[in-house]
Amino acid sequence: MKGTTFKRCSCRDSATGRRVGQSCPQLRRPGGGWSRSHGQWYWQIELPADADGARRPLRHGVYSTQADADTVLDQIRAALAVADPTDAYATVKTGDLIAAAVKAGAPIPTPDEIRRALHLDITPTQLPTMAEYLATWLAGRKNVKQGTLRCYEGHIRMYLGPHLGHLRIDRVRPGHIDAMYDGVGSSSAASGRRAVAPATQRRIHATLRKALNDAVRRHRLIDINPALMVELPQARPPKPTIWTDQRVRTWRDTGKKPSAVMIWTPEQTGKFLDYVASVDDRLYALYHLIVFTGLRRGEACGLHWDDVDLDASSITVRWQIVQIGWETVLDTPKTAESEGSVAIDAETVAAFRAHRARQNRERLAVGSSWVKSWLVFTNLVGGALHPADVTDHFHELAAAAGLPPVRLHDLRHGAATLSLAAGVHMKVISNRLRHSSPHFTAKFYGDVLPELSHAAAEATAAVVPRRTRSTETL
Repeated sequence: MKGTTFKRCSCRDSATGRRVGQSCPQLRRPGGGWSRSHGQWYWQIELPADADGARRPLRHGVYSTQADADTVLDQIRAALAVADPTDAYATVKTGDLIAAAVKAGAPIPTPDEIRRALHLDITPTQLPTMAEYLATWLAGRKNVKQGTLRCYEGHIRMYLGPHLGHLRIDRVRPGHIDAMYDGVGSSSAASGRRAVAPATQRRIHATLRKALNDAVRRHRLIDINPALMVELPQARPPKPTIWTDQRVRTWRDTGKKPSAVMIWTPEQTGKFLDYVASVDDRLYALYHLIVFTGLRRGEACGLHWDDVDLDASSITVRWQIVQIGWETVLDTPKTAESEGSVAIDAETVAAFRAHRARQNRERLAVGSSWVKSWLVFTNLVGGALHPADVTDHFHELAAAAGLPPVRLHDLRHGAATLSLAAGVHMKVISNRLRHSSPHFTAKFYGDVLPELSHAAAEATAAVVPRRTRSTETL
């Protein structure tokens, strides 16, 4: 990487017409030295390899004298001498700065400019460690939902702090981050530690990426975000799987679910609703609503009577009850797309009317102790339901009905498959579920019900005209 200066000319080979460059015999004097009158001066040097490990030979000219070329080469050598050769990030960054200057025709960065770019002009006490920075960053997160803030805090406390907290923020390298994911991604029988799933790793990485993006753009503590250079394993969400008779039998024999996301068939869903109605459960209307509209648990618990129009057969999703730890708060829906009106069918309207009558009886029985929450679904004294209690109660009802297990959130997935079975257009289903796009809906729910695939197969085969069909000979 010391570099050299050399001469070349624009002479061309008489036979081929190509430039001869440095091989021109006129560039050298008889004694071997450079000709004083022929050719022009250049310099060449090899910069440190780039971030991908590729070599970076660099040459530039023309210069009128060798001294001019040597001057620029000396400036490059001085700039390269600033970085610690054992610090891959610093050497790559220095090479980037020099290459960019040469390409733009700008002056070579001075050693002081290189030091400032590498934060070498700052003492260790002036730049925070990752633990210090993440604590300050978390405290400054004002415009985020409490659930998101809790996720940030958990990721920092459990993963980012223990693995990266001791490093000064400008010393964090992609290798450090890779090592963290290698560590949390493997289980340890000795410590009882379970491996962190790829999907969770991606959520942790989103927190780290956001924090370091702010360090680059808002606080200007570092010039580049090392988290952007880390490649994580693919995290494929489990596909919804229907509880067929065979899968139910296997589950009863082994106790294992085929997938994390299981969906009841229309018959199983009907059995559940019939059972809940038969025991006159006070939350029947809540589960009925989720089954047919796909509302999220927090959205159903946060539904207000002001947002219910039974005459128009619609509800408006504007609130949700969010569980943070064990505490709950009333908040706006998950995303902007989650807010909106949802049409309800006549049977759901009837369930709501019956529920309102029951709630009025409960309010009269309690008297002045009734909590004026104005919520559709409440506890026995009018207060908000705890989402975890709603989930626990759902599991008790499903088990009592003799049904295979599904999560309460799986009723939302079931609402999508019921609509597909009814022939509802994917765009309409996407709107009812308040997804960001129909593409997501189609990708997640396509081909869930076996009968839909069978109907599609038969319809496709029927398109082709045949004199005889093999089924006719069976």
